[in-house]
Amino acid sequence: MLRLACRNARLWNRVGSSAYEAAQRIVCPGERTGKSDIILYRPYSVESAAKSSHAEIPPSVKLLIGGQFLDSRANDFIDVINPATQDVLCKVPLTTVEEFEAAVAAAKQAYPKWRDTPITARQRIMLKFQELIRRDKEKLAQNVTMEQGKTLPDAHGDVFRGLEVVEHCCNMSTLQMGEFVENVSTGIDTYSIRQPLGVCAGICPFNFPAMIPLWMFPVAVTCGNTFILKPSEKDPGASILLAELAAEAGLPPGVLNIVHGTHDIVNHICDHPDIKAISFVGSDVAGLHIYSRAASKGKRVQCNMGAKNHAVVMPDAEIDMTANALVGAAFGAAGQRCMAISTAVFVGDTKAWEDRLVERAQKLKVSAGIEPLADIGPVISKQAKDRICNLVQSGVESGARLVLDGRNIQVPGYSSGNFIGPTILADVTPDMECYKQEIFGPVLLCMKANSLSEAIEVVNKNRYGNGTAIFTTSGVAARLFQHEVDVGQVGINVPIPVPLPFFSFTGWKGSFAGDMNFYGKAGVHFFTQIKTVTAQWKDSAGQGVTTVMPTSQKA
Repeated sequence: MLRLACRNARLWNRVGSSAYEAAQRIVCPGERTGKSDIILYRPYSVESAAKSSHAEIPPSVKLLIGGQFLDSRANDFIDVINPATQDVLCKVPLTTVEEFEAAVAAAKQAYPKWRDTPITARQRIMLKFQELIRRDKEKLAQNVTMEQGKTLPDAHGDVFRGLEVVEHCCNMSTLQMGEFVENVSTGIDTYSIRQPLGVCAGICPFNFPAMIPLWMFPVAVTCGNTFILKPSEKDPGASILLAELAAEAGLPPGVLNIVHGTHDIVNHICDHPDIKAISFVGSDVAGLHIYSRAASKGKRVQCNMGAKNHAVVMPDAEIDMTANALVGAAFGAAGQRCMAISTAVFVGDTKAWEDRLVERAQKLKVSAGIEPLADIGPVISKQAKDRICNLVQSGVESGARLVLDGRNIQVPGYSSGNFIGPTILADVTPDMECYKQEIFGPVLLCMKANSLSEAIEVVNKNRYGNGTAIFTTSGVAARLFQHEVDVGQVGINVPIPVPLPFFSFTGWKGSFAGDMNFYGKAGVHFFTQIKTVTAQWKDSAGQGVTTVMPTSQKA
């Protein structure tokens, strides 16, 4: 029997209503299949209306303002829906203007004291924070699976890649160092220091509900800023859990605040004069709107947006490793990664590769993320599924060859889920809508090129520049590709080349708006500003008044 309980009753008793006791043991829809025998933990419990004699009122997700988890006074709410079952897990309030202003005021009030907190003390909070994330990684991963749909192992990866950024923040005293030059002129020294900006904000996507918040607020607050976080309205639970852990680690009230909503709250974030910088990850439309609106107000903005990531496959590529890598990178997380490989460009013949890809893709298990051995979970919503299927159909109608069709897959026990099986389109050309648009689903497009130079040209002509990869055993080909390709993150026999936090996430072209990237040194630079100090200490008044422009030349 599948049982569910909660190890964090203290937080979620505040978040949920009495009808949703945090430790209540319930039956999950996964039990219908008879295939699962694991224990999951939810930050709230939900009875499906079909299994209950009366409909329950789902809990409302709290706001975090000034260190307090508060019920919103909003009149409008959005359902958070389990994409595998369509069960309503909770409701997200559309934060009122007054509540948003209170969150900004709390962050502004907390800033002076937090800015003056020694950097070693801020680091120690991050050290404790990463320890608590490790302690509760199972609970965080399970919440991600329930709200976002990805498989439990993939949800663990979501949490872990965010945790690595927190670990990197524990070294902020080194990362935030300035520079010093003695005697730039006679008796004069010049040095630079990096200081925080003030109140900053982050706007998060649905596809990485743990990792992306951890890309944002730990870097910002360890630099000495305070923060307003807006999680995705589709899966806010992980952000709330992380906020509770941050408070437990010692983050003072008001340093981190959480608001909820959609376009209205985003516009408030863009417009508010007390918010100095905004981090965003999400769609092109939202990203370009945020960048133009916030930048016009003088704010710093970093926006990671859409992608169309290509893998160039050379004739000499190692067969099994390459085929496995393409299938995993195209279909993992149901294709809902901005670094997913969505397009394979084969140099030479493609038919043999198609057969290998189909063979492997058909072995993947499509099911709810809680199910043992599930490889692919549902996409986030019915609307997302419809959009993906429509783009696949547009490719077929434009002349693409449907090698594998996963649009009508049936998942036993989850007939209402937003499932799409692995789908492969071949003979795709750059003029097709399925190629021009980011599909963001478990769909792999196959294209042909006659040479490496032609393949590089295909990649470089695409408007996106997030990630790319080449599969080859030739160092010469790999070196040429690395040098010539116009993409910010390159993998050589690595399908998803997301750098670790001591580097930075470096998307290019239409995949990024801004001039300083996420995490690593670039992330620290984004959340700090340089102050340059020129100092002179003299024993006497010197030679008196001078009106000559100072220079470094000795008089």
